[in-house]
Order: sequence, then C-alpha cells, then structure tokens
Amino acid sequence: MYMMAKHLHLTAVVLSILLFILRFIWSQFDASILQKKWVKVLPHIIDTVLLASAIWLCIILSQYPFVQSWLTFKVLGVIAYILLGLVALKWAKSTPGRWIGFVAALAVLTATAMVAVTKQPLF
Repeated sequence: MYMMAKHLHLTAVVLSILLFILRFIWSQFDASILQKKWVKVLPHIIDTVLLASAIWLCIILSQYPFVQSWLTFKVLGVIAYILLGLVALKWAKSTPGRWIGFVAALAVLTATAMVAVTKQPLF
C-alpha cells in the first residue's frame, strides 16, 4: 500500500508542477488555451489527488503535520507555493510581478522538495 500511495503522490506532484509551468508559459504569451475548460479543471483534479495521496501517506506512516516538524514545514511550503502560484498566474498585474511570483513559487517548491526527501526542516 505504501508504494502505491507514494507513486500516486509523486506522479501527482510531477503533473502539478509541469502543469503550473505550462500554464505560466501560456500566460506569458496570452494564449487562448488558458480559457479552455480542461485547463481550468485539470489542475484541481490533480491537486485533489495530490492532497488525498498526501493524507493517505500520513495515515500509512502515522506521521502528521504539527507533530513532525518536517511535515509541518512541508505543509507550510505547499501553502506558500500555492499563494505564489496565484501571484504568478492571476494576482500580479505586471509581467515582472508575475515572473517574481513564478520564480519564488519554484524556489519554495524546491525547498519543500528538499524537506520531503531529507525529512529535515530547513528552519
């Protein structure tokens, strides 16, 4: 069960990141594809699978946020990534603001991935 949950989680992570990067690239070219229904719905489906698999892994491993500090850091990192992703894709009104949000989101994502691999909080 653990390997299935882990592979599902990692697959959802990769799909979520790739789709975020793709949507950002499309937004830079003002692509009409961003208005397609599947582009608006698919990220929510992937992120739901991502969250469900994360909860599944927590239950399997009996490790929970706010009990294990590395997992707390990971949850806070994901929240920061989501907010910075919103800056990059929706909230920022200027191109430099969108790029700052995009780069910051990827930096937070990298730190969160490091914590996930090492199981040691950065702070």
